[in-house]
Amino acid sequence: MPHTPSPPPSPVPSPSLPAAPPSSPASRAAVVAALRAAGCVFAEDEAELILAVAPTPDAAASMVERRAAGLPLELVVGWAGFLGRRIAVEPGVFVPRRRTEFLVEQALAQAPGAAVVVDLCCGSGAVGAALAAGLGEVELHAADIDPVAVRCARRNVADLGGQVHTGDLFEALPGGLRGRIDVLAANVPYVPTGEIGLLPAEARDHEPRVALDGGADGLDVLRRVAAGAPGWLAPGGCLLAETSRRQAPAAVAAFTGAGLRTRLAVSEERCAHVVIGVGP
Repeated sequence: MPHTPSPPPSPVPSPSLPAAPPSSPASRAAVVAALRAAGCVFAEDEAELILAVAPTPDAAASMVERRAAGLPLELVVGWAGFLGRRIAVEPGVFVPRRRTEFLVEQALAQAPGAAVVVDLCCGSGAVGAALAAGLGEVELHAADIDPVAVRCARRNVADLGGQVHTGDLFEALPGGLRGRIDVLAANVPYVPTGEIGLLPAEARDHEPRVALDGGADGLDVLRRVAAGAPGWLAPGGCLLAETSRRQAPAAVAAFTGAGLRTRLAVSEERCAHVVIGVGP
């Protein structure tokens, strides 16, 4: 689930921005310079975004300071773009990755008439919100073990009529969903425990470990989801989970071993690998 953002920024003094309107060239140049000095590769783009959302020069200065200190840009501005939606995010919540849009696209293609959708390990609820928006009228449920993520997800699915539950995987779901789920999207943590320290600082230092750590080989949670999914899927319902290129063969084997008809979908452009399993 990790992403590969700009290189970790180097500490810099708090930026001092001029008291000019945020849209002024002088102010923009100062923001770009401060971000570039902090090591932000896309300093110009980030400056435009910060200045677009900051209500005052003081607010812009505060946002630039937090970004220069290494806070992910999405947490600085309070939202992440995901399939055309603004997904609210907050400190302590996993930031949705653009490559995970591929999982949503595969789900929509696999089950365009889905009526019951579950976003397991939902984090911010981005996947569930995007699926509900793409499918139209659906019964949407999301679940996460982290109360902070559950609170954030509720903000993102409220306008879609979604319900968000707290708990460990299927234990969080209402029993009435058994045998009824058409799309079960599970963007599980899949970073091997021993590789957490190798993640970019933005993920390693600012995102919850529970959203990253997938156990010794990174597939502990995926195996649990695959094993439990058949009892929850509707006839012909599908389970989708993101994984890495290296882990894909073992992930496919876990789905197949659970009795699912399995295939692997790959987007080389987005470095995205999604395992899709269809129930009987």
